[in-house]
This record gives sequence, structure tokens and C-alpha cells, in this order.
Amino acid sequence: MQVQLTHRQQHILWATVRHYIATAEPVGSKALVEEYNLGVSSATIRSIMGMLEKTGLLYQPHTSAGRIPSDSGYRHYVDQLVTPSEILVQQVEQALQKRLKWEDWSLEALLQGAAQILATLSGCITLITMPQNSTAALRHLQLVQAEAGRVMLIVVTDSYETHSILMDMTTVNRVSEADTEVIDRELQIVSNFLNSHLRGKNLLELGKLDWTQLDREFQCYGEFLKTSLVELSRRTHNPSTTQIMVRGVSEVLRQPEFSQLQQVQTIIQLLEEEQEQLWKLIVDEPEEDSAKSRVTVRIGAENTLQPIRSCTLISSTYRRGTVPVGSVGVLGPTRLDYDNAIAVVAAAAEYLSEAFS
Repeated sequence: MQVQLTHRQQHILWATVRHYIATAEPVGSKALVEEYNLGVSSATIRSIMGMLEKTGLLYQPHTSAGRIPSDSGYRHYVDQLVTPSEILVQQVEQALQKRLKWEDWSLEALLQGAAQILATLSGCITLITMPQNSTAALRHLQLVQAEAGRVMLIVVTDSYETHSILMDMTTVNRVSEADTEVIDRELQIVSNFLNSHLRGKNLLELGKLDWTQLDREFQCYGEFLKTSLVELSRRTHNPSTTQIMVRGVSEVLRQPEFSQLQQVQTIIQLLEEEQEQLWKLIVDEPEEDSAKSRVTVRIGAENTLQPIRSCTLISSTYRRGTVPVGSVGVLGPTRLDYDNAIAVVAAAAEYLSEAFS
């Protein structure tokens, strides 16, 4: 439940979070008086910090120390107080445009380059997933007679990946009556017809077509084609785990939060050997009809994977048109510069979306 704070209380929470992010040291009222123009006395600040501790937004690591933000405190900060840096957004876009050459590089090299740039700008581990097959568009379709009563549906995507399905054509009543040459000719006609209607469509759309638009002369093939294309759509809707580009590990592991060797080892193991688990977390299921990606922020225990329950994961989707293609994210300690990290992720997702479109 969101805690309701007054403007003054929010200002002091904001200052506490900002000071702790900058210093990694528990924050006392004296430090806030010296560093921030809060317009109130040290005693008032101590009183408000005590109230914020009672509401669970701050806590003391030990009795004589100052206070530090809890996961709930960071969540309130992100939801109510963050102001993403417009200057940093422009810097990210300029850096990506200047250093990445879409027309000359391979897709993998481009995403690796983007990941390295984001790691440098954010100071975090950067994660970018390779595009998912389910977001590919149809480039060419071909129906080929394999044997009596069986036809292979072959689809080539716009990224030149090939998918095929071998299907029984028992729904076409006259198969047994037609000779091989007749069937080959008719399959070619149907292939040409479908290519003219389906070229450029996303594979996920194939299961949602209005089959009443099929020409009457091909009605005998309708149920067979529907079964084939819906099956292709089903298979590509849940693609196998894609590769995740990882950059920036050495930088973020210098942070004091990662001083324990065991914690570092579990995070590295997750990044190198258990990407399937991480992939499920970083890849959201956004609305396909939304033209703009949202930024998701998971703080501390909001992450379901044990190795990163003391970390923050910020992610967003990049798209081809309105269709989600992949995800871009940063992983760092909960003591993270949220304003900058959110701006970096948002700018990178927007840039990759424009590039893919």
C-alpha cells in the first residue's frame, strides 16, 4: 500500500535517498542540513526521519547509525519522486547513433555494442535480449507436396529464418482423386495467393486471420491451411529462450553491496549459466497494441530470483512497429541512481525500436 506523505516528508525522503545513493553511508540529519536546502531545523529532520522509519520507508542498520532507504522507500521514491534525466536521454541517443552502424554490422554485433554503451553510461550490468522468433514477419510461404495426402508448409521470415510444418491434408476431399502434377499446380496457386495476402504480417497474426476472406476457389483448402498456420503461430508464440547480451559486470561488482564473494558468484552463475531464469524475468508480456514501451522497475525482494533479491532490475521492451521484439535492461544494487538508470533504459528501448522499425 502506498504511504501518503506530506510535501515536506517527501522532500526529506528524497534527500535521504539521494544522499545514500551518492555516499553508500547511512544518512543523518546533520548531513541533510549541510547538503540540502530543506528549510527546516536538524531536530525537525530527525523527527520526520523517525516517522519515515516507522512507516517502513527508512531503517537503521544499527542503533547509533543514520538511516538508509528500505525497498519500500526506494519504491515510493521511484513511484512518486523520480525525475528521469532528459539530458542523459539525449546523451544515450547521441551515443547510440554515433557509435552504432545498423547498415554495416550484424544484428548480434549491434546489440553487443548497444549493451556496452549502456553499461558505460549507467554503471550497471546491462542485459539485452536477442529478438524473439515470434516477432518475425513473413517474407515468403511455400506449400510443397511431400507424399500422398501430406504437405509441407515452409515459411521464411524477414530475418531469413526458416520454419516448416508437415501436415496431413485429409480435409481436402479430392486429394485421392487428383494426380501429383495437379496437386503441385494447385499448391503453387495457393502459395502465390497466400504470399500476396500474408507477406509482411507478423507470425503471431497468422492465428488471428479472418478466413472468410479466402477466395471461394480455395475453400477446400481452408481448414487445412488454417490448421497449419495456427499451429505455426502457436509454436512461435512461445519461443525458446533467446540469448542475453551481458555487459558491465566488472563495473557494478566494485560496488560495496557486492563485497561478499558468495553473492558475486551466485550473480555471475545466473548471468552465465542460468539465463533462462533471468530471461523469464526481464522479458515482460506487454500489450501488443501499445506503441510505447513502459519501463518496469523491480526493487529488491520484488525480484523472484534469489541471487538478485538484493538488486534492482530496470527493463523495457524494444519493438518492431507495435510488436514487442526483445528487452533491454540494467541490473545493479538497490542503491541505484534511479533517475539516470530509468532514463538510460527508456532511451535505449526507444532507439532500438526506431532502428528495428
